[in-house]
Amino acid sequence: MPKLFLLGSTGYVGGDALHVIYNAHPDYEYTCLVRNSEKGASVAAQYPKVRLVYGDLDSVDLLTEEASKADIVSNWASADHEAATTALLKGLSQRTSSTPGFYIHTSGTGLLCFGDMSRNSYGEASTTIFDDWDGLKEVTSIPDQAPHRNVDKIVLAGPNSNAEKVKTAIVCPPTIYDKGRGPDNQRSIQLPELTRATIENGHGIQVGEGQTRWTQINVHDLSVLYLLLVEAAAAGGGRATWGPEGYYFADNGEFLWADVAKAVAREVHKQGFIKEDKVVRYSAEETQKVHPFGPVVWGANSRGNAIRAKKLLGWAPKDRDIVATIPDAVEIEAQRKGLKPGHAVKAAG
Repeated sequence: MPKLFLLGSTGYVGGDALHVIYNAHPDYEYTCLVRNSEKGASVAAQYPKVRLVYGDLDSVDLLTEEASKADIVSNWASADHEAATTALLKGLSQRTSSTPGFYIHTSGTGLLCFGDMSRNSYGEASTTIFDDWDGLKEVTSIPDQAPHRNVDKIVLAGPNSNAEKVKTAIVCPPTIYDKGRGPDNQRSIQLPELTRATIENGHGIQVGEGQTRWTQINVHDLSVLYLLLVEAAAAGGGRATWGPEGYYFADNGEFLWADVAKAVAREVHKQGFIKEDKVVRYSAEETQKVHPFGPVVWGANSRGNAIRAKKLLGWAPKDRDIVATIPDAVEIEAQRKGLKPGHAVKAAG
């Protein structure tokens, strides 16, 4: 049976992916990296047969050793940790097996925000749309200052000297939403944080004109893509492309941030946590006070069409869209703050 070494299994993306992969293949051999005994206990409670190793992304010797024992490594822990990525690729290259090892890396379409970020332009529309098929070379040669680009380059270059021993793939998700099914963190960032900020400030928040667009993917659909790539790796590569052509966007349509801001404000008001459903325009500087990455995650454009996974792997995302999850998101954020419906005055401070 394939041996998997997994990083980030207590996180939002990794926890849900582990849920789907493990339930599809309980016969695989799983090793999960966890930071401490508390995290380990949460994994063990849900997956008692999983082997645990303790360390973090700076434990490079441990990462190299564990990767050298694995057939497939999936990194859901960080899109930006150069040393960990290098250690994992090194470990896979040291495998004694005659078959190649596979590395599945998680990046993110924050990568595509580099244009707005370089121009300090937030809330404005853009007609630039990337894709992972005909436009792949443009994606894999994005300017070095783009978010996540530093580690993307390491992964893309990784197989060059060990092309027969190490096969790599990068999954690049956009806005991820809905409740995760993992053993620990089940909360995403963009929609929950916008919801939290709406409750705390007593109104919806829109960056500038609100005309920025992102693509979206339900975390449950994203996990299916990871499953398909793991299964392809377990089959020796399968129909997937690896290496320089192993780059996968993961989307199920686009949304406009102004529409989401309005929908969140309406729902927060409907549930009784703010007095009215108005949306207020924030400058980038004001947004940054609400969330340090707010100008980018709510105010820059990130448009990337997923063609490769659908064409090669038959991936067909079908779960509910981001707007459909807003009522649940509001309820969860209110519960996190200890609020009950009708607490508008308290929520608005």
